[in-house]
Amino acid sequence: MNPFLRAASRPAPLLAAAFVAALAVAPAASARSRPPIPAPSRCAVGQPTLRLEPLDIVTARGVQHFRVEMADTDDSRETGLMCRTSVPANGGMLFDFGTPQPVSFWMKNTLVPLDMLFIGADGRIINIARNTRPLDETPAPSGGPALAVLELRGGRAAELGIAPGDLVRQRIFRR
Repeated sequence: MNPFLRAASRPAPLLAAAFVAALAVAPAASARSRPPIPAPSRCAVGQPTLRLEPLDIVTARGVQHFRVEMADTDDSRETGLMCRTSVPANGGMLFDFGTPQPVSFWMKNTLVPLDMLFIGADGRIINIARNTRPLDETPAPSGGPALAVLELRGGRAAELGIAPGDLVRQRIFRR
């Protein structure tokens, strides 16, 4: 997940932030039939886990509870979930931008499929890029100003019935 953050007001990528992209349009079965993609040479074993914090998502099926890593510095946003080989079922990473802005994520150096939930300042999910393809550099846009992006294990949003408009509860949305 070493991507570029693109602010709508700036034509060039900001290298200080790193995120992921690629909207998966193929069903999960076809994703399994793709040939494996070799890991990039930039991947380092033992990437440190970031500070964990609670996060809840209020869905039509009820409240879903997570403990997520907080990517709230330039370095942590740049590294993100790059080179990880798994994401816990009730884990993930929350990218905090500090101020709402249009963003795009990509999957450069990301080895596992992810769901990317773009979240507005009010905590509502704006857009979801589902089952993004590992190592794909196609940008996935937020669809509006996002204060944060939550990355979950690929397919998890569908498993839990998470949809645009659902409410994310976490301390950063109470500013």
